[in-house]
Amino acid sequence: MSESVAILAELGIKPKSVRKNWNEARLYETSVANGESRIAAGGALVVETGQHTGRSAKDKFTVRDETTEDTVWWDNNSSITPDQFDALLEDFSAHLAGQDVFVQELFGGADPAHRLPVTVVTEFAWHSLFIRHLLRIPNAKEYEAFKTEFTIINCPSFKADPKRHGTRSETVIAVNFAKRMVLIGGTSYAGETKKSVFTALNYYLPVKGVMPMHCSVNTSPSEDAAIFFGLSGTGKTTLSADASRILIGDDEHGWSDNGLFNFEGGCYA
Repeated sequence: MSESVAILAELGIKPKSVRKNWNEARLYETSVANGESRIAAGGALVVETGQHTGRSAKDKFTVRDETTEDTVWWDNNSSITPDQFDALLEDFSAHLAGQDVFVQELFGGADPAHRLPVTVVTEFAWHSLFIRHLLRIPNAKEYEAFKTEFTIINCPSFKADPKRHGTRSETVIAVNFAKRMVLIGGTSYAGETKKSVFTALNYYLPVKGVMPMHCSVNTSPSEDAAIFFGLSGTGKTTLSADASRILIGDDEHGWSDNGLFNFEGGCYA
C-alpha cells in the first residue's frame, strides 16, 4: 500500500478508486470526459467554478487548540474547535466513500532544505491537474522517498453544516495545524488549494528562520533580485514580467539565509 493510500485509510476514507499522481494528459482527458471542463479553441481547459469565483476568506477557519493558541494571530482569524474539525473530517470521509479520488504527491517550495511534501486529495480531475501544474513535481528518486508532511482534501460537492461544524455557511476551508491538514468543501475555486499550501508554509517556515512572502520575484543575469509586494490584483505579476529579467515566480516565495526561492513550480496568474 502506497503512503497516500495509507493516509486515506488512516483517515477512514474508503474511495472507489485512487488515481495517484496521474500525469497532465490523463487528468486533462478525464476532466473533459467527466464533464468537468470544456476545451477552448487553443486547447486550454475552461471550467466554471460556480458561486465562488475567488477565495472565500470569511469561510476559512483554523482549529484553536494547544498548538495554535499562542502561535496564531486570532484577531484576524476565525476558529473552530478540535471536535468540530473531527466531525467535519468524519463527514468528509463519509461523503467521499465509494467515489473516485485523485491524489497528487508534490512539493511546496523549491529549496530542498525548506520544502513541504504535500499530499493533495481532490474530487475533481481538473483540481488535480491545477495543483500538479502549480506545485513542484518530485523526480523518480524523490517519489520513492516521499514522506507526506501535510494533507489537503478538496471536496467541492461537500456542504458544511454550520451547526455541526461551526462554520459560517456551507462553504468551509478548515485548517488543523496539529493534524497537518486542510479540508476544503463547498467551493470549486481551485485557488483555495494552493493558498492552503501557502498557509501551511506561512505557519511552519518562520520558526526555521525563513520569511514567507506574498510577492513576485525576478532577477537579472547577474543575479540581483527584485521583490514586488502587493495584495492580489495590484500588479505583482505584470511588474515582474520584465523581458530583460528572469522570472522566479509571481505569487509566493520564501527568503532564507540561502536566498529567495519560489514556493511553487510556475506562475499563478
